[in-house]
Amino acid sequence: MTEPSFLAQLSSTIVEAAAAVAPSIVEIASTRSLATGFVWREGLIITADEALSNEGQILIEFSDGTQHTASVVGRDPSTDIALLRVEGADAPSAVLDQVVPRPGALVVVAAAAESAPLVSFGSAIAVGPAWRSMRGGKIDARIELDVRLRRRAEGGLAISAEGNVFGMAVRGPRGRTLVIPSATVEGAAVLLLAHGEVPRGYLGLGLHQVAVTGGGQGAMVMSVDPNGPGAIGGVLQGDIIVHWNGEAVPSVNALVRTLDHQSIGRSVSLGIRRAGADVEAAVTIATRPRR
Repeated sequence: MTEPSFLAQLSSTIVEAAAAVAPSIVEIASTRSLATGFVWREGLIITADEALSNEGQILIEFSDGTQHTASVVGRDPSTDIALLRVEGADAPSAVLDQVVPRPGALVVVAAAAESAPLVSFGSAIAVGPAWRSMRGGKIDARIELDVRLRRRAEGGLAISAEGNVFGMAVRGPRGRTLVIPSATVEGAAVLLLAHGEVPRGYLGLGLHQVAVTGGGQGAMVMSVDPNGPGAIGGVLQGDIIVHWNGEAVPSVNALVRTLDHQSIGRSVSLGIRRAGADVEAAVTIATRPRR
């Protein structure tokens, strides 16, 4: 008897990692879209928001081939997380680990296709600190994989070489494969379950980026909600916000992206240019009203 080769051992490890999570992985069919998701808690499925259609029936197929319809509990485009509810299904929940892989670490992405595992293998080519998506969601770590992710694999589980699930694989800009870390997935899912959405901060101000005399950028107040935090704090239409808690405003988009759920209830000091004079306003960030 000869010892298994390194490649044989590696192959077995990949197969075992995917098999261990396969019972928790589901295929999700929505209007003109196929994606992957996983059981988060009993009766609750997490998937990638971007891969989920905005209307029509949602059908969940489990690893044993059974199918169930699902309803939307909540969606958060800013973190690309959607939470679904399904009744009458019996499947184990995926165990999410908040470990973050090191650059170069080998990873497995396990997804689903027609009641069968859809598995890919590669490495974590880039790992960085927390960042904000273009829609303002805070992602706890930036993890990019050297893995080709099929559309129907979006929402699959990212697994470390040690067999730990460290997040959900999604398709990022320019075809990149990114991972939404477990900490972000858990945090968003808890808020979606409680509120049906991830609450975001609200100033009650319509802002437009302008150049400021003397250099730099500012946010001109184009409209004011008369019952919003900005109006209560004394902000007026036509004001130009040039400082946020003493720091220059880099852009309107950057300012808006800071208004996540953690900002709610915080008081901020706004440096304002008003009719050529510099004034300050204190504004307490509120919860954005539901549309």
